Amino acid sequence: MSSENEREELEELVRTLNYHSYRYHVLDAPVISDYEYDKMLKRLLELEAAHPEWISPDSPSQRAGSGVLDKFVKVRHPGAVLSLANGFSALDVRAWYERILRLDERVSQSGFVVEPKIDGLTVVLHYHDGRFVLGATRGDGVVGEDITANLRTLRGVPLTIPVQTGGPKPPERLVVRGEAFMYLRDFDALNQRLLEAGEKTYLNPRNTAAGSLRQLDPTLTASRSLRLLTYQILSADGAVPDTQWGTLELLRELGLPVTDQAVLVRNIDEAIEASQSWITRRDTLAYEADGAVIKLNDLRLAADLGVVGKDPRGALAFKFPAREVTTRLQSIGVNVGRTGVLTPVANLEPVEVGGVIVKQATLHNFDFIMEKDIRVGDRVLLKRAGDVIPYVIGPVIEQRDGSERVFAPPTVCPACGQPVEHLAGEVAWYCVNTACPAQLMRNIEHFVGRGSMDIVGLGTKIVEQLVDAGLVRDVADLYTLTRENLLSLEGFAEKKADNLLASIETSRQQPLARLINALGIRGVGEVMAADLTRFYRDLEALSQTTYTELQRIEGVGPNTAQAIVDWFARPANRQVLAKLRTAGVWPMAAQNAAPAGPQPLAGLTFVVTGTLEGFTRETVKEFIQQYGGKVTDSVTKKTDYLVAGESAGSKLEKARSLGVTVIDEAGLRDLIVR
Repeated sequence: MSSENEREELEELVRTLNYHSYRYHVLDAPVISDYEYDKMLKRLLELEAAHPEWISPDSPSQRAGSGVLDKFVKVRHPGAVLSLANGFSALDVRAWYERILRLDERVSQSGFVVEPKIDGLTVVLHYHDGRFVLGATRGDGVVGEDITANLRTLRGVPLTIPVQTGGPKPPERLVVRGEAFMYLRDFDALNQRLLEAGEKTYLNPRNTAAGSLRQLDPTLTASRSLRLLTYQILSADGAVPDTQWGTLELLRELGLPVTDQAVLVRNIDEAIEASQSWITRRDTLAYEADGAVIKLNDLRLAADLGVVGKDPRGALAFKFPAREVTTRLQSIGVNVGRTGVLTPVANLEPVEVGGVIVKQATLHNFDFIMEKDIRVGDRVLLKRAGDVIPYVIGPVIEQRDGSERVFAPPTVCPACGQPVEHLAGEVAWYCVNTACPAQLMRNIEHFVGRGSMDIVGLGTKIVEQLVDAGLVRDVADLYTLTRENLLSLEGFAEKKADNLLASIETSRQQPLARLINALGIRGVGEVMAADLTRFYRDLEALSQTTYTELQRIEGVGPNTAQAIVDWFARPANRQVLAKLRTAGVWPMAAQNAAPAGPQPLAGLTFVVTGTLEGFTRETVKEFIQQYGGKVTDSVTKKTDYLVAGESAGSKLEKARSLGVTVIDEAGLRDLIVR
């Protein structure tokens, strides 16, 4: 690159970084992440190192922040409130160590203090005679903003330093530096309150803390549950500790809040190890930390090393891999899950976050997109924590140029083209086509399960083989499989093929309740399926029912009733039913096909727990239902009997606590013959 091009790049970096510094420090409304800012700053420092004659007074390398707002009184700090140079790897830390070691060999004997780098807002607190008299933001590092009234609302800020028996007496004048921030739990609670009130939510705790401290109304600041941790004495009358570790101990003894996560180490190897350990443990902190700060423990040595540009040589910020970045939302795709739920997916301009390149991220659900007003073309804030799937936090509205497009949820399934369903009061949108390619594997697995058609030997791997070979395109195709079909698949010999076909043949005799459950209608499980067979003779009768009729059945709520009606209304689902009928899989409800016998358990609700001698879990349910009883999974006040076998667990304790009658297998049979 020519010198002219490098000069232009440097000047553009200065302009861009100053703009983003102003948005970050003054407006509290950044539009890029710290990671992106740090990358640009690193490039600027490289250019300035190669061409020191180009360094201008307004370069970000020469100052620690930006200007202050006129709405606050300006405060001059008693000393420079500097920021830190950044290191992004162990190599960067060692390079920093070697540089300062060459300047002063005492560095090898100093030891280091490693502290979490809290992602908050730097503040300066003044105490006179032990009383808090002034608080300010960092501002440009020389002049800050008077936010005393707001800082007084922080419970962690002692308004008077107590003099403890045997403890140190506070200096007549004491100026300390700290970080104001929000606990993650408080941030989540605040956003929930704002959401319920229909107000705009915040993107991250750092912006929230900064904005809260710079309110003209201190009562608003007080409502935000801000915290404070102190870590430096900027100025004081009298003697103060000459080590960083001693400084933290003194601040703690004076009653000022200090982190309990700092560690004192002997050498640079231990400092690197301590810093790197926080990369995997950062999620255990109650607050956001974007790195660790490595400081020379010897503060006199640190002072002798001086400052380069805006950075003290005696400390370094070891930055963690970024977890929040901004990038462009290029489009919104829609995935269909195995349960039919449609999930929006953000297709992004590739960006590095958390040490990996991310091209896609979850958008949670369609309500989230509407609530956050996320539009295609937006610059969005993206987060990735640990191994969690990256997700979009929200849009950076200030970056909009008018070209962004509002996204509308799909009306048809992207996998099968069938209309989708969205019931009132539910977040999820569904595809209810039982033959939808995106759901086929899951639908078949449910269809053949123990509580459904109970086709033994048809596990996930074989289902996958059948689908991949094109032998099964819906559940009804299972009944058209031949011996030749199965022998063509890897892993199938004659005996295995014959056994599976025999199991499929046996499943034709399953009762209607099993088949209804097997269809996978949303909201219809084993209990509901059994209830429906008391009112509908076969699947044809059930398919002709109406929403109003279903609502008359006890236990059928409005959403389930609508789901049943919608399922049978889908042409693709009706086609599957036709294929089942042709295949001879068309059971009739026994109590409707012939006069019903005695129903001694009619109107009674049972729960079964433990192991029974004469029944399996499935056959005892069928036995109870045969005589008119209803079987549910949970013990409630409406439960009439708990049938308890060997190794009965928590359900037995709950039944006793609710006064539910507990019987054994013999007691159940006695109810039939009494």
